[in-house]
Amino acid sequence: MLDINDAVSALAAAIAQKAALPRKASEDALHIALATVHGMDYLLTWNCKHIANAAIRNVVAAVAYDHGYGAPVICTPEELMGD
Repeated sequence: MLDINDAVSALAAAIAQKAALPRKASEDALHIALATVHGMDYLLTWNCKHIANAAIRNVVAAVAYDHGYGAPVICTPEELMGD
């Protein structure tokens, strides 16, 4: 279990704002922020609308960098497993 702390909340808000995520996707931004702040190497998800898509990945990388973090690799399980 990963703790939701002030750093996670701040990063989630920044990701949601910079990616122009709808309010209903705030939990998606939180999921990304949790993985980022806690130094996860990968974030696996089937959510290709608000998490595992090229536009979001670029925003996450930029926002994470601005907040002093490296972003995890965001991908679907299929992408990670390859052929």
